[in-house]
Amino acid sequence: MAAVPTDSGSRPAAGARFFCTAGRGLEPFLMREVRARLAATQVEYISGKVFFTTCSDLNMLKKLKSAERLFLLIKKQFPLNVSSVSKGKILSEIQRLINDDPESWLNAISTWKNLLELDAKKDKLFQRAANPPKRKVEENEIINAKKLKTKQLQVLQESGECSLEKQTEEETQEQGDFLTEREKSQEAFQNDVVKVADAKNQKNLTFRVSCRCSGAIAKTFTAQVHLPPKEVGRITGIALMKQFGWKADLRNPNLEIFIHLNDIYSVVGIPVFRIPLASRAYIKTAGLRSTIAWALASLAEIQAGAFVLDPMCGLGTILLEAAKEWPDVYYVGADVSDSQLLGAYDNLKAAGLKNKIELLQVSVIDLPLPSESVDVIISDIPFGKKFKLGEDIKSILQEMERVLHVGGAIVLLLSEEHHRRLKDGEQSSIPLSSEGSHTGEPSIKKCLKPGGKTGTSETVSSSFEASSQECLDKTPPFGSLVPVECHKVSLGRTDAFICKYRKLHSLGL
Repeated sequence: MAAVPTDSGSRPAAGARFFCTAGRGLEPFLMREVRARLAATQVEYISGKVFFTTCSDLNMLKKLKSAERLFLLIKKQFPLNVSSVSKGKILSEIQRLINDDPESWLNAISTWKNLLELDAKKDKLFQRAANPPKRKVEENEIINAKKLKTKQLQVLQESGECSLEKQTEEETQEQGDFLTEREKSQEAFQNDVVKVADAKNQKNLTFRVSCRCSGAIAKTFTAQVHLPPKEVGRITGIALMKQFGWKADLRNPNLEIFIHLNDIYSVVGIPVFRIPLASRAYIKTAGLRSTIAWALASLAEIQAGAFVLDPMCGLGTILLEAAKEWPDVYYVGADVSDSQLLGAYDNLKAAGLKNKIELLQVSVIDLPLPSESVDVIISDIPFGKKFKLGEDIKSILQEMERVLHVGGAIVLLLSEEHHRRLKDGEQSSIPLSSEGSHTGEPSIKKCLKPGGKTGTSETVSSSFEASSQECLDKTPPFGSLVPVECHKVSLGRTDAFICKYRKLHSLGL
């Protein structure tokens, strides 16, 4: 069999090679983000994944908002050859992922260790800044204790009502709490250091493998050769142990290997973070998916000092994502539901943003705002059996149009039914795919061209731009609102449209 062209994760001079998983349809948002936030190069996509090269450290990589998970790329290549239903030949193909190019594995592991070590050094510097030397801390504690005792004696002399013993116990407890928190921070840091130290010797490296199969390959593996993903992972693990001398550890490994096999590509990577990027620590109660909320806000092009309104804010997820990214803005969220506003308030409080976002209980079709007073409107228009808006979607958009100033933008998440109603009955005989194009195949082929030369970011971007334009061609203006961008995205069990409108002139003109 001829050598398969691969995309290796080893690029020491120009940065490391990564890939992120993304919800279907969010690839263009993630591509824009990695370029803007990480100064990424060689940005390309295949359905559900975006690949890029960057010199950014872990602290910057953690800031990605439109990605689900982040992986350090080990290799990306054409799909496995499963034309034969011989289990032995298929097992041999799987083993070749490791044996044909061991250097790409070693280079990726080296990059992974360097990222961890750099992050550990930064944590150490942070800990030093946060925690002074022990002697200095003890001296400060003695001084503070003396000051406290003097103050307590003065209080006793003046009023005779304070209990020195009680206050001393409280102070001792506060000091104990302080030391406990400091010890916890030091312990967490030590765990990171131990993890890096354990990984320094490749022979002592522990690992586990997780595998996902999809498409015709998955059907072949399960139905014809009885090879479930778990067994594929086990076979890969055995090959890694033989090739590199690593040790398997399913409970607490130093390293996790992720493999995705389908009909278009085989991708192998290392999860950079255990917790998905899409799991926001600052959101107490999840409403809209955080990646979708961020995508909506990013499309609005929010500027400092702007007045941003979400007139159907629900639990406030969109406003949370926007305020975290663009803080110097006046945000207002409105909803008619008591329970939704209460949940939104709890979310804002948990995120430390209750003073940054104002909440109002009003109807979206009767906003207590002057005409042309809002710079940006962003909203997830409710849909489903619980929310039967029907023709009300037009009344909602008319009220948004009224309060939006000329030149302002509206970004909406619309169901397929709402989107169809706003198109005033215009239909197309050609359905859109989840990427907003007729098919993802041409773009994917460009992304995996032979010879290791992957499709350029310009080619991929033009594909998305063409699909967005196709969607726009089907969306007529609504009064003074003209469609600017439109993207079809997946919400899991259903699809929706992210649509951006701009107001060109005042009403009645």
